[in-house]
Amino acid sequence: MARVGVVLFNLGGPDSLQAVRPFLYNLFSDPAILRLPAVLRPVLAAFIAYRRAKVARGIYAQIGGRSPILELTQQQAEALQRRLAARQDGPVKVVIAMRYWHPMSDVAARELAAFKPDQIVLVPLYPQFSTTTTASSLEAWAVAAANAGISAPTRAICCYPDADGLIEALAAGVTAGLREVPHGQAVRVLFSAHGLPKRVIAEGDPYQAQVEATAAATAARLAREDLDWSICYQSRVGPLEWIGPSVDAELARAGHDRVAVVVAPIAFVSEHSETLVELDIEARAEAARLGVPIFVRIRTVSTAPAFIEGLAVMVERVVADREGGVVSPGAAWRCGKGQCGCRQH
Repeated sequence: MARVGVVLFNLGGPDSLQAVRPFLYNLFSDPAILRLPAVLRPVLAAFIAYRRAKVARGIYAQIGGRSPILELTQQQAEALQRRLAARQDGPVKVVIAMRYWHPMSDVAARELAAFKPDQIVLVPLYPQFSTTTTASSLEAWAVAAANAGISAPTRAICCYPDADGLIEALAAGVTAGLREVPHGQAVRVLFSAHGLPKRVIAEGDPYQAQVEATAAATAARLAREDLDWSICYQSRVGPLEWIGPSVDAELARAGHDRVAVVVAPIAFVSEHSETLVELDIEARAEAARLGVPIFVRIRTVSTAPAFIEGLAVMVERVVADREGGVVSPGAAWRCGKGQCGCRQH
């Protein structure tokens, strides 16, 4: 009976207000985030972390002084482990590898090495591939796995922007959100995702196209001919030009059109500061200021049964696959320009 190890990758978040500055330093030390020569990056990362720490601590103070992302990812890991254990012949162990705060890949690799898996599946909790998220996490894992002496065959899921489980869970959330809008009130669904600098996309990163695929697939699953929807991006920082439109721009348009909005996060699969503060507090207040008649924000897919089932199905397909490499199982998606290394579509 094969022993299967599964690694769930997520961003991570500070577990206290004191952890905010070192968390930011870890984030901006990543060459995928701050694209500078290695000799300059630590200095600028330290400066940015110092400059942004006060504002960031204010953000986390609004949600209890810490990010909930670890506990929520643990819930997802437990749900996925239960689902896989019920259908796998051999032992299964699901571990968590956060990118910028604990537990990071080195801890996860040691934990998995002790389990002695026969094969490993790497699962990013980023449905849409980006060099700034999935690729960075996979690179960190490769180093950690080597240091931990892991030699088991390892396969990585690169992306699943239009996977059935994700889309079913998102569509269910949007449907519930639409029910909160009174009958007869015009409404627009805003599919929100974390933004990226335009230059990252211009270099071939498929993230924006995959966000568009997720939004289009969710809208199609809703099967409403009159559905009014658009995509918007949030969390812009720094002087670079970012992809758009922004959340604020779409709220301004909704206010002008006097339509209610149902905001659906489609790139975040668990709650954290971008949803709990940027959307629930800041965007809600901006919507009221701009005259948006009703503001509804649906929850992230989190441990929705359809989403967990979808992850489990992808893992099972990869376990059954005897070839190595990075895979995108079961989805009719082409990642474009070779950025993700995906070999199966």
